[in-house]
Amino acid sequence: MFLKEAKTGDLVDVVDMASLTNPFKRHVTVQFQSGEDLADPVSVDKQQLAFPSGEGLPECWMNGYYRLQQR
Repeated sequence: MFLKEAKTGDLVDVVDMASLTNPFKRHVTVQFQSGEDLADPVSVDKQQLAFPSGEGLPECWMNGYYRLQQR
């Protein structure tokens, strides 16, 4: 799945989808897609990522307690 780094707009390919959708994991492993060579995987904070459209990640991917806070 491709996302973008919100600050720079660089595309990243998510290497570990399980950590992306796990709300109790703060970091996710990605590979930056800039340049001709494939970059080494790095761990980034989910707060720095967004969908290519600019929309933020769903709250259920970011916060494991989101249901408790809405009451």
